[in-house]
Amino acid sequence: MEIDQSSVIAQVSPGTVSQVDKSWWSPSNFIQWCPTSMSLLQIAERRILKVIKTPFEGKYVNVGKCVGGVENKIWTLVLNKNAEKTPLVLLHGFASGVALWCLNLDTLAWNRPVYAMDLLGFGSSSRPNFSSNALEAESQMVKSIEEWRKQVGLEKFVLLGHSMGGFLASAYALQHPDRVTHVILADPWGFPDRPSGNDANTRIRIPFWVKGIAYLLQPFNPLWLIRVSGPLGPRIVQRARPDIFRKYTEAVEDADVAISEYIYHCNAQNPTGEACFHAMMASFGWAKYPMLHRISALRSDVPLTFIYGARSWVDRHPGQIIKENRKESSVEMHVIGGAGHHVYADKKDEFHRLVLAACQSADSLSVTRNVMVEEKSTEAEERVHELQTEISHTVLGVMQVTETLESP
Repeated sequence: MEIDQSSVIAQVSPGTVSQVDKSWWSPSNFIQWCPTSMSLLQIAERRILKVIKTPFEGKYVNVGKCVGGVENKIWTLVLNKNAEKTPLVLLHGFASGVALWCLNLDTLAWNRPVYAMDLLGFGSSSRPNFSSNALEAESQMVKSIEEWRKQVGLEKFVLLGHSMGGFLASAYALQHPDRVTHVILADPWGFPDRPSGNDANTRIRIPFWVKGIAYLLQPFNPLWLIRVSGPLGPRIVQRARPDIFRKYTEAVEDADVAISEYIYHCNAQNPTGEACFHAMMASFGWAKYPMLHRISALRSDVPLTFIYGARSWVDRHPGQIIKENRKESSVEMHVIGGAGHHVYADKKDEFHRLVLAACQSADSLSVTRNVMVEEKSTEAEERVHELQTEISHTVLGVMQVTETLESP
């Protein structure tokens, strides 16, 4: 199937997918420093999406000149759109795209409409230039999501965001509480405060040369290495995170190649979404304006569900603090044992159960708590989580210890 670059819907049938184009390793293409293109990204995506059994459609949604003064289109997958239950909208995390929801779409769309989008600046969506100001860049992302909602025609929906998508889901809910019936935050990025430079130094004595490297790398986007490595980029991706590819081996054929090619082509394109993330972050692990201190402004009748992985590096204390502080609101916090940061893929059955429970509460317009038995993290996993959080703060502290705070 050739994906139509216009806003016309391109119908996709289960099991129909083009073969991956091997020619990008040809001598002629080797001359190009980054062996990638949007068509190669689309081919890589279709190779993964053929595992979806539910009929779905892919379309570009024109969101107008909401960012960068140019016409922008958001690539969207739509499943079961005629179902009567509350729609579920999925926002992916940093360096990701719609195809990485492939393990979840069939179950989540069993009896409700599901929409998964490539956020503006990521995946197959348009890549406009965002503001370098953190709050302006965030607001541009939120505006693009709202324009997308208007064009798709959704009145109310459940909004689920993973990692960076969780941060943006929260920002959207703050600005448009009338549109969300429930917000589900899966291992969300950008909630805790950033440790001070002094705190980072107390964990480890940082050599002068490391500080120098950290200072020199500060202006670069997080995934610059993939692009600067040129033809070695795909190999770097494949070898860097084999744990991610293993999550898909049971469902996706040749997952190590298929997933790595998809991730590479998502991130070897013009990195405008990555630049937006760079503007919002204060070193990779933290946001310049942490959501922990802003979520209190969320309207009290908007329910929140936090879903954390017991083995994730993400600090889950903000979820507990928010749960304790929003006493007049419905706030659920779940920790899935055995799951890491990619909680939607690590323990997909438990993830589905928690997400569908939140969706069902939205269906009934109920904000009462669902009394459920959930898989708890073990003491060993708790200790692993604490160690990973400590290590993450230390390593990420190296990146920000010499950083001069940018003026927002």
